[in-house]
Amino acid sequence: MNYAEAVNYIEEVPKFTKKTTLDHTRYLLKKLGNPEKDMRIIHVAGTNGKGSVCAYLNSMLSEGGYTCGMFTSPHLIRINERYMIGGRPVDDEIFLQAFLRVQEAWKEAMAEGESHPTYFEILFLMGMVIFREKKVDYLILETGLGGRLDATNVVSSPLACIITSISRDHTEYLGETIREIAWEKAGIIKPGVPVIYDGRNQEAAAVIEERAGELGSPAFVLREDMYKLLSNTREGIRFEFRYGNEKGAELEIPYIAEYQMMNGSLAFFTMKKLQPVHNIPERQLIEGIRKTKWPCRMETVMDGVIIDGAHNEDGVAQFVKTAAHFSKENQITILFSAVADKRYQDMIREISEGIHPDRVVTTEISGSREVSAEELAELFRREGCREVWAEPQVGKAFEKAYEEKAEGLMFCVGSLYLAGEVKDWIARREKEAAKC
Repeated sequence: MNYAEAVNYIEEVPKFTKKTTLDHTRYLLKKLGNPEKDMRIIHVAGTNGKGSVCAYLNSMLSEGGYTCGMFTSPHLIRINERYMIGGRPVDDEIFLQAFLRVQEAWKEAMAEGESHPTYFEILFLMGMVIFREKKVDYLILETGLGGRLDATNVVSSPLACIITSISRDHTEYLGETIREIAWEKAGIIKPGVPVIYDGRNQEAAAVIEERAGELGSPAFVLREDMYKLLSNTREGIRFEFRYGNEKGAELEIPYIAEYQMMNGSLAFFTMKKLQPVHNIPERQLIEGIRKTKWPCRMETVMDGVIIDGAHNEDGVAQFVKTAAHFSKENQITILFSAVADKRYQDMIREISEGIHPDRVVTTEISGSREVSAEELAELFRREGCREVWAEPQVGKAFEKAYEEKAEGLMFCVGSLYLAGEVKDWIARREKEAAKC
């Protein structure tokens, strides 16, 4: 089997498997020699901000001289992106060898009467194999969906647990209320292990605090009054973070969305709490957070072109808040697409009312959940947007939006899938330009 065949096999798995239990994952891990047992792991859950927090942690640990592994999802362009070591995706050969090792384990298990692993279970198991083989110093581990029943929750003794903002998303799996969703996310908390969490939603915070108390886990809440915005420009945000009576730290992040102050604070505070473990001086932590790179989360990819993967209620609300801030001095062009299982009508209404974009270009994401560019365009027109174009092909849609942008700002938003396709298009665009 080669790399392409392995990827194709993994992508076909959702068609013939069902959700398995954590005991099933533990059984397969045992067959792999329990690679997770020897790792120093920071476990991250939440609705929004998980990936950004992971990226901040990774950058700070790397700045401190450590080899850091990072397991995140979803991928934007290539599946290898889920496994980062030293800030780079693993190569195809490492990916293939991990797949073959995990395949061997599940075939043995199936011969003993166990079921086939799920899509995410395979990816998680492969990650454990990869990071053990590469002997990473630390592993930043992001949950896939929820927390309590997530495959990553087989990790029994992480260094710390982080829970980012909680809002309504994946309600068909996690529950309809904030309390129900928070309870699922709080499922990653382990006895005696410190939990650092976003406390802006009081209902969610109460659930996390209650669960931490039951398990005897030190709980550290982050509130909005613990950080103060100093400046927000096209280049990024500068803010002060302060905890209790400790001396404040001035932090810089290369993003323009104010919600990233909470994500950066969660990561920075976690590293402060783990100081006796990693021994990285504060000045290096500050430098590490400044150098953070995390694609498609309010990422400036070209002059005046920003990609954001906002795709749920809270994510879109935060996007609108950021774009509205910049619309005061800049004309705004939106490149938009969405998948059918998201509340794209509500997203379009919120973007239209909150930003009043000057121009909109809609496009389509190929696949079974696509929504036509024309349908999306018509929804923007109904919400009062006058200059709206529909272009099904992502590359052509990007070029149209970029042309209309002129000296203003262009935001690509609506789906992480769109973000990935735009990134891929820009990479091909730049490659072609280099040939000339």
